[in-house]
Amino acid sequence: MLKYVRSRIDAWWAARHQRRDTHAMGQNNIYILPSRPGLAFCFTLGVLLLASINDQLSLGYMLTFLLAGAGFASMHATHGNLRGLQMDLREPAPGFAGGDLQLELRVHNSGRARYGVGIRVQDENGGKGETAWCDVPAQGHALVHVRCPATRRGLLELPTLVIETRFPLGLFRAWSIWRPATRAWVYPRAEQPAAPFAVTAHAAEAGELSGGALLPGQDFEGVRAYRRGDTLRQVIWKKAALALEQGGPLWVRETRAPASQRLWLDIADTAGREWEARLSRLTAWVLAAESQGHPYGLRVPGQELDPAQGPEHRRACLELLALAEPGRTA
Repeated sequence: MLKYVRSRIDAWWAARHQRRDTHAMGQNNIYILPSRPGLAFCFTLGVLLLASINDQLSLGYMLTFLLAGAGFASMHATHGNLRGLQMDLREPAPGFAGGDLQLELRVHNSGRARYGVGIRVQDENGGKGETAWCDVPAQGHALVHVRCPATRRGLLELPTLVIETRFPLGLFRAWSIWRPATRAWVYPRAEQPAAPFAVTAHAAEAGELSGGALLPGQDFEGVRAYRRGDTLRQVIWKKAALALEQGGPLWVRETRAPASQRLWLDIADTAGREWEARLSRLTAWVLAAESQGHPYGLRVPGQELDPAQGPEHRRACLELLALAEPGRTA
């Protein structure tokens, strides 16, 4: 019975707050209740009113009704501080599990200036995240950055955002609920520190080199500044000695690897660990291979990406890892 009631409530809540890329706050989606100071204020008004009735104090009546009027004016102002605002969300950049996504929101105001507008993330359990506050100028815009914890990997729907205010007196709290439709990529957490690349039997049979055997090529291509991951054998010591005297960077020999020397990052090379740990290791290998500038391929259950390099290939590999499941087929 409780499950049925809960499902009905959830369905009503989802229908009332459908996922949208923009959010406009109006009369039908702003809620308001007294805050704790507001409840204390109402209690004080009640005591004043009872004392005035008991002692027939005209000044007491006047003070009570003046304070009550100020309270109603505060309620109207608090509700109006949100009413008419519009918001949109920029597509968030991908993040890694265990880290944070940075949400960039723009608040548009076509009316008078608004003050003390807070935006925060509400997690799946109803917990409160860190609130980002802003003031929105009249006929203007405000840019707000909200931190969103990335607790798990995948292409995830963004959590519910709560927009609230207690301006001007803090006696009432007005809030609105926004469920963004935009989704964000969360990649597996990268293993730290990254383990050395493994040598796969498959690569050996195919005549390819895996990460452990990744070697620079023998064909001279040019020179460049030293990058992390370069070997000492690549350093041009005569040129490096002169550069060090002049305070410059080390110089290394740039060589081109033969086409057959391709790096394969295979899920089979991470056997013996838990699934998430295996994906974390592959994620660290992808980042390391990309930083070293060597072509690399990726194999996970049922899917394979041919060796390549560059930001697009890195993104494709990380997205594949974000969705990888044990035994998943293409």
